[in-house]
Amino acid sequence: MSQLKLIKKILFCFILTISTYSINAQVNDTLSFVKSKRMSDDDLAKKREGTFITGLPDFSSDPVTGFGFGLRSNVYWNGERTNPLFAYTPYLAKLKANAAYYTSNARELILSLDVPYYKGTRWRFKIDFKAQQNPANLYFGSTESTLGNLRLPSNENITFSTYEVFDKARKTLRPGGIGEASFVTDALSNRFRETEYMLNLKGDYAIGNGKWRVMGGYEIQNLSYKTFEREEAEAINPNSGEETTAPNGFSLLQRDFNQGLISGLNGGWISILQTALIYDTRDFEPDPTKGYYFEIANEYSSKYIGSQFDFNKLFIQARAYQKLPFGKRTVVAGRFGVGNIFGSNAPFFEFQDQWSPEGSINALGGKQSLRGYRANRFLARSMWFTNIELRYRIAETKLGKQRFAFGVAPFFDAGTVRDEWQNLNFKNIHYSYGLGARIAWNQSTILSFDYGMSKEDKLFYIGIGQAF
Repeated sequence: MSQLKLIKKILFCFILTISTYSINAQVNDTLSFVKSKRMSDDDLAKKREGTFITGLPDFSSDPVTGFGFGLRSNVYWNGERTNPLFAYTPYLAKLKANAAYYTSNARELILSLDVPYYKGTRWRFKIDFKAQQNPANLYFGSTESTLGNLRLPSNENITFSTYEVFDKARKTLRPGGIGEASFVTDALSNRFRETEYMLNLKGDYAIGNGKWRVMGGYEIQNLSYKTFEREEAEAINPNSGEETTAPNGFSLLQRDFNQGLISGLNGGWISILQTALIYDTRDFEPDPTKGYYFEIANEYSSKYIGSQFDFNKLFIQARAYQKLPFGKRTVVAGRFGVGNIFGSNAPFFEFQDQWSPEGSINALGGKQSLRGYRANRFLARSMWFTNIELRYRIAETKLGKQRFAFGVAPFFDAGTVRDEWQNLNFKNIHYSYGLGARIAWNQSTILSFDYGMSKEDKLFYIGIGQAF
């Protein structure tokens, strides 16, 4: 309880800081550490001066969490064109405030403050707060066996090659087992609810000419989980084919926990120290036209820093962006990432994402890593994935003071997981492909629409920001 009070106090200070925050860029005499990040002449000519707000109703869509309603807003402090930093940073500061409710009954509140090159120095500071509850998280297992076809939680001997057939079989009534009702459905047996409160503080420092940065941070979380045994859920009568409802059977997550295959289902407090080494030459972070981004990122959690779990997560990723000599703004973008979790008792929820200073990446499956597969479809201790996009701008327009640009982005994703990092290779790879649409609003806000296809599924995503 004392840690929860601490979060509330820090959050209060954060909100107080935001309410009184003003940007007065006091630029040093030399900016050698930022020269490599100069924006393209075309983007610089269109960059808006001063302070402005972008806000839009949340209309995000995900096959798992459903359709989202809410508000996504950003306050940008860009400064004036005479500011020496104007051509080298996407903004002097950005405050993000998101609140959303989804048709799956998920809800979230996110506050984030980002200040690159604080007052013209080599320091960048970020503060993030998140409160969310999501009853639509998916779990298909936590070992490389998930690379096989889909299996029923109650019967692993039957496999399914497509999600549609699997979902129908999952809803079909079956006789209940020990501790279950007489007849049950498995409609919710791959789902669980997560409730999370998170506060993250981090800062990084530009080294030498600014291409390299070192970062340190601290994160505290409180997590709780619930599975859906005995809750009424969708069902199909196997004799008549009629739709009905029935109590849900034991979930796969609960089964794995009971058998000692995973830990962490009881949730608790997680205290994490974060460190990273970053190489970054991108010309415009929200939507680069050229440059490279490389990072080695690590999260350390231990009882010695107040955590209930011991683990160490290592993630390495590289991104490349290259403008092509055709079209007004045609960019090929690529990413490769590899990660591993060390620690024999790492909780199951740490298998679900890879931490990056740029924002965590859901692994493996979903709109951040393997579009065309459900989120968390493939999980294990080690993983690698890659993404390639061709971002082609079709048209641009200006409405009043607002600038809009429209483009398409065909993409290809691939990846795999392993129980040990020594076994990572290029065998048993799963891949997906599809087509995306992009709307750039005042350059920094990117609306994304992606339709991904795989051998299992065809899925549509709506969100804010480039996939990478």
